[in-house]
Amino acid sequence: MLASLPLFHRIAGQPVIVLGQGEAAEAKRRLVERAGGRVVDELAEGIDTGARLAFIAHEDEASANADAIRARCAGLLVNVVDRPALCDFTTPSIVDRNPVLIAVGTAGTSAGLAKALRLRLERLLPQGLGRLAEALFAARSVLKERWPSGSERRRALDAALEEGGALDPFREQVDGAVERWFAGEAGGEQTRATIVLRSTDPDDLTLREARLLGQADAVIAGADVPGAILARARADAARLPRGATAPEDGIVVELVMGQG
Repeated sequence: MLASLPLFHRIAGQPVIVLGQGEAAEAKRRLVERAGGRVVDELAEGIDTGARLAFIAHEDEASANADAIRARCAGLLVNVVDRPALCDFTTPSIVDRNPVLIAVGTAGTSAGLAKALRLRLERLLPQGLGRLAEALFAARSVLKERWPSGSERRRALDAALEEGGALDPFREQVDGAVERWFAGEAGGEQTRATIVLRSTDPDDLTLREARLLGQADAVIAGADVPGAILARARADAARLPRGATAPEDGIVVELVMGQG
C-alpha cells in the first residue's frame, strides 16, 4: 500500500502560507517562490485570500501545533516542518528537468535518504530531458495521425523510449530527435507474452519482465498473483481474469505463478 498519494500541485500566482523564521522557513519560502506561488506570512491573511496550502516552521512546538490546528480547521492542507505526524503532506526532494519533475519522498522518515537518491538521479538524467518532453507534447497531432489508436501510439512510444530506443530518455537528445524518429520509425508490433513468476516479490522480476509489464495494454492474472506485482503494470492497463478473452491488439501479458 502507498504510504501517501504523490501529487503535483500547481500554485503559480496563488497565495501559500509560510509561517515561522529561520533557515527552515526560508527554505519553504524559496520552494514556494520557485513554483511561482505568492508567499503569505500571516495565517489570517492567507485564509482570507484563498490559500490552500500552509507551511509551518515554528521552532516552538506549542505554536506549531496551534497554527496547524487553525489552518486545518480553515480547510488548508498543512505541512509542519520536522513534525511528520502533524503533516497532511510532505515535500519531496525534487529533480528538475522542467517540465519533467521527479519527486523523491520517504513519507517524512528520512530527508537525507531522499536527498541522496535525488543526487544520484541528477547524475543519471540528462539536462535535455525537458526538451524531449516538450517536443513530444508539440508532436501530439502528428502522433495521432501516424498511429490513430491509443494502443498503437503506446507501443510506438514504448519502443522509442525504451533503453537503446530512438528517444531513450537517459541519453542526451539533440534538437530534431522526435522528427527524425517520425521519419524512420514504424509502429510497434502486437505482442503476447507469458511471465512465469518465481516468487510473490515484485523485485524478483527481471528487467525485461518489469519493462514488458509496464508496457502492457492488458494483464491476465489469476487470484493467486499478488497485488504488489500487478501494481507494476500501467494504471490504465486492462486487468483480466485467467481464461478471459484477450484483446486482439496491443501488448497482452499473462502472469502465472511458478511451482516453487
